[in-house]
Amino acid sequence: MAHRTGLGHGGGRRRALTALVAAAVLAGGALSAPAALAADRGAVRAGDRGHPATQQALDAQVAAGLPGALGQAVDRHGVWNGSAGVADLRTERPRLPQDRFRVGSITKTFVATVLLQLEEEKKLDLDDNVETWLPGVVRGHGHDGRKITVRQLLNHTSGVFNYTQDPGFAEKVFGPGFPEHRYDSWTQEQLVAVAMEHAPDFAPGTDWNYSNTNYVLAGLVIERVTGERYGKEIERRILRPLGLRATSLPGTDPRMPGPHGRAYSTFGADPETEIHDVTEINPSVAGAAGEMVSTTGDLNRFYRALLRGQVLPRRQLTAMLTTVETGQEGTERYGLGIAPQTTSCGVTVWGHGGGIHGSSSLATVTRSGDHAAAFNVNGDWAGDSRILLEAEYCGRT
Repeated sequence: MAHRTGLGHGGGRRRALTALVAAAVLAGGALSAPAALAADRGAVRAGDRGHPATQQALDAQVAAGLPGALGQAVDRHGVWNGSAGVADLRTERPRLPQDRFRVGSITKTFVATVLLQLEEEKKLDLDDNVETWLPGVVRGHGHDGRKITVRQLLNHTSGVFNYTQDPGFAEKVFGPGFPEHRYDSWTQEQLVAVAMEHAPDFAPGTDWNYSNTNYVLAGLVIERVTGERYGKEIERRILRPLGLRATSLPGTDPRMPGPHGRAYSTFGADPETEIHDVTEINPSVAGAAGEMVSTTGDLNRFYRALLRGQVLPRRQLTAMLTTVETGQEGTERYGLGIAPQTTSCGVTVWGHGGGIHGSSSLATVTRSGDHAAAFNVNGDWAGDSRILLEAEYCGRT
């Protein structure tokens, strides 16, 4: 399928900034199209050699100009924590393993998981059309919820316009308007309404395009099916059972729970001119597409449990890992809120990348769930997650 990218506005740095809420899949990596149950071949074990390659890769993020980088690897042999740079440019405090950070689009895997649980409980069918659950919501300028399924929301084949690409919205949220609007509250319905002011990208099921609106709608479906906020359902069904005590959905609260470092942005400008502290932001601007806060440890625990079948029954996990072609270089396949990536040494990992102002994250795990790695950088103008994956799973820098 031909691909129409939905991740940017303007030049390179501006595109990267806009992609922070829209952060697609495994940012910075080259994804391939392996079988859904690919074996874990040639992986470097987490307990081996103290992870010098991964530490070097973290150091490289800081050498590229970012304030700090944080990572954790875990497998049956042990847990390794690494960091580079600082959590706070003012105090120069180092980054700590327990630091919390905004994870952006990694939220999407949690949202998809809840919908798959609801399907297993026969409370909905992924092939239900969106109109069934959200009557009249997906309408306008050619959008028609009667022709879009819940599954198409989750694998980004719906064609629904990505609200973060709306120029007026982007100006407020990513551009000069950010200081004035950083504390604004957005309802999920308002975010969808922004998207409905534009024509769809394509007819449902005929193409692929990453759209944050898909997951805002998915969150609304959860609420319609359960009668509870999607965040409450994530807490009840995933966070509490897995003991993810450092993970939260802050809703409209702009403050970060402690301990945490700071998050920094250049708003697409040269970092030599001015770097802004963007730690506080009302996360309702991302909602079910990317509002969560977590740690490297919690992310590893979640993805390991998910791929080991401890969160979803086999049928639903198979559905989650059933991918579609994207036509996008670097992200060739996408499942339901999760994507595969194959490293140069043949190791296939599953996971998601994500970002929101000043924070970019990546969480990955092998299909067996035996080896996981999660990373975060606290700046949005540089860095390359591809070298982190190569270092961790192949021992290469």
